[in-house]
Amino acid sequence: MPINRLFRDGKFKPEEVERLNRAYSFTLRSLRLVDRDNDPVCDIIARKVIEIDGAGTYEPKEIASLAVKQLGIP
Repeated sequence: MPINRLFRDGKFKPEEVERLNRAYSFTLRSLRLVDRDNDPVCDIIARKVIEIDGAGTYEPKEIASLAVKQLGIP
């Protein structure tokens, strides 16, 4: 899962990793995308999910909704 590569620095707690993984999965599902390693689109989505979480939104489905909206994907 591309989002997990972004957690290697150890700055995320286990509960944050779980929440971000759920938000990432919801985002991919809403866009009808498949999680693939080395897919630049999946990497962009993963980074956007982390950015939204870092800005203070913590509900995975809300993060997913905001990610889709901010990425401008209908």
